[in-house]
Amino acid sequence: MTGLEQFSLKGRVIVITGATGVLGSALSLAVAQAGAKVAILGRNGARAKERVEAIQATGGEAMAVLADVQDEAQMQAAKEKILLAWGTIDGLVNGAGGNMPGATVGPGQNIFDLNIEDTRRAVDLNLFGTVIPTKVFGSVMADRGKGVIVNISSLTAQRPLTRVLGYSMAKKAVESYTQWMAVELGLRYGGALRINALAPGVFLTEQNRDLLLNADGSHTDRAEKFITNTPFQRFGVPEELTGTLIYLLSDASRFVSGETVLVDGGFNAYCGV
Repeated sequence: MTGLEQFSLKGRVIVITGATGVLGSALSLAVAQAGAKVAILGRNGARAKERVEAIQATGGEAMAVLADVQDEAQMQAAKEKILLAWGTIDGLVNGAGGNMPGATVGPGQNIFDLNIEDTRRAVDLNLFGTVIPTKVFGSVMADRGKGVIVNISSLTAQRPLTRVLGYSMAKKAVESYTQWMAVELGLRYGGALRINALAPGVFLTEQNRDLLLNADGSHTDRAEKFITNTPFQRFGVPEELTGTLIYLLSDASRFVSGETVLVDGGFNAYCGV
């Protein structure tokens, strides 16, 4: 397979968790446009329905599956629903995650007053919200002897950002898990089962909106720091993640495993001078 054909996902069934979010919307549509059937997995029924309808409007095929990535029983039920409808699972995008206010440290807050329970919840959501779906859906790929998994990490796993402690710890752990699994999958299945991670830079989402935008829509001081330290001098837009995702899911990356690909406008490479 050569040329553009190697980027095709035609005939594949791809599960995308967290597909009801801002980034998940762009990722799921792109995967469908690359030819895959897409299982939209999330907890918001109305948004899941919107994602399915958007894909169908472009001639693609999708289904909504409502489930919590932290609940293994719900993941098992989601797996059975997808298999009943489409017979197989060829890929998984672990897009579910995010931060929560209690897991952050405010500028004037004593760092030793950290809310441990909220921090633990942030780690559980981002880390085990990746591990559990991988366990459940990855088992189908292992039985078939072929598949690919893409985890969603974050810039903060490479450059720990102030305030977002729980999220930073979790995403670093996701990258460690990605490498560990890549080694185990490679040793056990050769190149038939692969796993990588995609790490977005600064994108405006519902979860970071209050950190990046003031009530009047202007940039916060934190947002200005991000932009100043990004050589592209702007935030990313969701569609700019899709090319890298398709690459990682497709045969174009068939000798790539255990890697984290940053999509950050050069932020991680920039030292400020």
